[in-house]
Order: sequence, then structure tokens, then C-alpha cells
Amino acid sequence: MFWTVRDALVRDTWRAIPMTIGAVCLTSVFQIVQNTSWGFQPVQNLGSVKAVDPLGPALLRTPLSLFVPALDLPVWGALAQILLVFGIAEICIGWWRTLLIGYVATLAGTMYARIGLALGPEHPLGLPVSDRIVNDTGPSAAVVGLAIYLCWRYRAYLTGALVILAMIGEVLVKDNLAGKEHLAAITAVMAVCVVRARWGTVRARASLGHPPPP
Repeated sequence: MFWTVRDALVRDTWRAIPMTIGAVCLTSVFQIVQNTSWGFQPVQNLGSVKAVDPLGPALLRTPLSLFVPALDLPVWGALAQILLVFGIAEICIGWWRTLLIGYVATLAGTMYARIGLALGPEHPLGLPVSDRIVNDTGPSAAVVGLAIYLCWRYRAYLTGALVILAMIGEVLVKDNLAGKEHLAAITAVMAVCVVRARWGTVRARASLGHPPPP
């Protein structure tokens, strides 16, 4: 992975990651606008997701929610995450796969919030009622999902295991919505990896003239 990223940046410099640069700029614009007297509500209408929202509008806002910085966290953290992880992913798997995996991870977190509230606080995977109004934005779920996918793609299994352990530790230390959404994102992306691996095995067997496994 290191050499893939290095060679691309040496050859093309910043032209190697146009989507990532665009995502950083979009996130910066959202941050500036939502901190004005007139721009907060429009940004919320475009990219703010809460579990209390009707499902339809929440799904429509989810793609842009990746690029709306969380109000209670420093924006430089979101920008650094996007620049580093989205940039590596764009070089290694292409811009459209980066966006797709990032969206799958974010959508998994969005849907988990609704499931967790339905389970209730007594359930190990449940959430308290207060989480229904938590503003669920930012790139963190997408970043975690992309990290797991890249580790699988490049067989960096130890690094992937460390990411998973770190996210489990986050939940144990601070049991909140964001931490559990990160675990939901990991689960969803790992399911994608299993499907991709299965599909690759089926294609390989088909190319050799063997029937697919049962």
C-alpha cells in the first residue's frame, strides 16, 4: 500500500487525489457556512441526520452527512481524516469505490442508530432514548470502513485487527452513539469483503471450468 501511494503521489502529486481534494473543500465550505448566522439551518437540512428523522429524508441526507463536520469536534480532525484515509483509498481502489465503501459504512451507522434505539438501553447493542436527537454527521464511520476495506484488500490483517480493537476499546471507554456506529460500519464493510472474496472465488473457479462451491 505504501509503495502504491508513494508512486502515485510522486508521479501525479495532488492530481492523484482529485476527489479527496474536492471532499476536503466541500467539508471546509460546510464548516464555514454552518457557523454563520444564516447558514446553519440550510446545512442541517442538506446533511444533518438524526435517528428521530423520518427514514426517507435521513437516507437522502446521508451521502452529504459524510462531509458535514460534527458540531462538537474540531474541524481539522475531520479534514485530516478525509485527506489521509480518503486520499489513500482513492489512489488504491479508485474514487468511485472510495465513495461507495464510505457510503456503505456511513449508511450502516445511520441504520444502526435506529435499530439500537428500538432495542433499548437494556440491550447490549441498544441505545438510550437521548441518542434519538444526536446530530449524526462527519466522516468518521466512512474513514473506519475504508481503513478496514484497505487492510483486507492489501492483506494488512494485523493493521485491520488493530483498527477493530481500537474501535472496541473506544466503545468500552466511552459508550456512545459514535463508537457503536463505528462498529456497525466495520461489520458492514467486513460483510462487503466476504461477498467480494466469495465472488472472486466463484469467478476464479468459473475461469478454470470448475463448478461454483455449494
